[in-house]
Amino acid sequence: MLPDDICDEAERLTRLARDAEQRGDAETPGDDDRLTVSDPDRYRQRRDELLAEHGYVARLRSDDTETQLILHPDDWLDEDGIVVFERVDTDEAVERRLSGTGDGDDWAEVEAHNRAVAERVAREHGEPHGYNAARLADFAGNHYVKPIERLTPAERAEFLTDYYPRNGFPDATQRSAVETSVELTVETAANRTGEPTDEE
Repeated sequence: MLPDDICDEAERLTRLARDAEQRGDAETPGDDDRLTVSDPDRYRQRRDELLAEHGYVARLRSDDTETQLILHPDDWLDEDGIVVFERVDTDEAVERRLSGTGDGDDWAEVEAHNRAVAERVAREHGEPHGYNAARLADFAGNHYVKPIERLTPAERAEFLTDYYPRNGFPDATQRSAVETSVELTVETAANRTGEPTDEE
C-alpha cells in the first residue's frame, strides 16, 4: 500500500497544479525564446516521479458533484495505458477528494492558514510544539481540507492515534508532547480567527 505521506504529497502537488491552472498560469517564452515548463506541468511531473518510485500512477475522476484523485499501481495498466480489470485490486488504490467536500475548492487558502498557525506556534511555544503543529497542519489540510480550528474531536483523535504515529516520524520528545501541542495549536488557530473550535 502507498504510504500516507506519499499520498499526502501527491494530493498537495495535484491541488497546486489545479490551482495554477485556475489562475491561468501558462507556458511563456524564456530569454532564449524557448518555452519554459508551466507551473501545472511541473507540479504534475514532480507528483508522477514521486509516485513512480513506488510503482503508482495518478488519475482524476470527476462527476457533477466532486473530483477525486485516484492513485493506483501502474501494473493495472497494459502497454497502451488501458486498465486491465483482471489486475485490479481495489485495496491497493487510494482515493482523495479534491472538491465536493469541506473546503476543497479553497485548499490553497486553507493550506496558507494552517501553515501560518503552525509557524505562530513555533514562534510562541518553540519546539517540539512547532514540529507537531506542522504535522497537524499537514493532516488538517491534506486529509480534511479544513482549518485546524474546525477539526472535530474525532478528527483530532484520528490524528493522535493513527496519522501521527505512522506519518509524523516523531522523536521521543515530540511524541511525548504531541497532545499538548495539539491543544496549543487548536487554541492558537481559534485565537487567530476569533472563531470557536469545533466541539461537535
